[in-house]
Amino acid sequence: RLARRAAKGTLGTAAFNVNDSCTKSKFDNLYGCRESFLDGVKRATDVMVAGKTVVVCGFGDVGKGCARSARGMGARVVVTEVDPINALQAAMEGYEVTVLEEIAPIGDIFVTATGCIHVIRREHLDRMKSGAIVCNIGHFDSEIDVATLYGDSNLRRIEIKPQVDLFLWPNGKKLFVLAEGRLVNLGCATGHPSFVMSASFTNQVLAQVELWRERESGRYARGRLYVLPKLLDERVARLHLNHLGAKLTRLTQEQAEYLGVSVDGPYKPEFYRY
Repeated sequence: RLARRAAKGTLGTAAFNVNDSCTKSKFDNLYGCRESFLDGVKRATDVMVAGKTVVVCGFGDVGKGCARSARGMGARVVVTEVDPINALQAAMEGYEVTVLEEIAPIGDIFVTATGCIHVIRREHLDRMKSGAIVCNIGHFDSEIDVATLYGDSNLRRIEIKPQVDLFLWPNGKKLFVLAEGRLVNLGCATGHPSFVMSASFTNQVLAQVELWRERESGRYARGRLYVLPKLLDERVARLHLNHLGAKLTRLTQEQAEYLGVSVDGPYKPEFYRY
């Protein structure tokens, strides 16, 4: 949204896109979701994940975390993707990659992690088998077209407990919807562990400090959107290493000159993907 406002010229100040900081997206999105996705599902349903077919819609950092956690619990993981690069990553990680139309009647647990709208639509929900669980960990409550369920008088809705709704079709089929299609890790659990959130919030704090420090330098122009400088991104990581008992190797001056970097960083170019 900030990017759209910047493109339209309606962003009233300089701003940072913290979500694209490596120490946010590669940690909060990946490792946070790896732990909180199934935490939410299991608190809500007590379902046995081992042996189930878990369908992960989207294989970005969030989807990667969800897929890893499901595989780690013994599930058969199937991925759906629109991006060929992400789809190839999923395939080479050993996941099945297919379209939702084919896997809808087979999956036991479905999770959306795309940032898009209407990923799971009514035609998919109608094709799912009885007892399937549907949830979202991606983007508000618009990834699953839940409005077509809650607004359908032909379906019977039973609230099993808060944030767990059972929908009954006229033919007896049942479908579980978690957190009304909102974020399952927040609606049905307590979200990410505090440690990984610390990295995300540190990004936000350093971004605000950077904007304040450079407020008169002209480095950050009004109406423009920026990503946190690599040196500050690395600083976020440095601040969290000690808590995990990690020790960081330090470059010699000779090594730094060979690589063309400073001994104190940043160690990678801005475009490096990690």
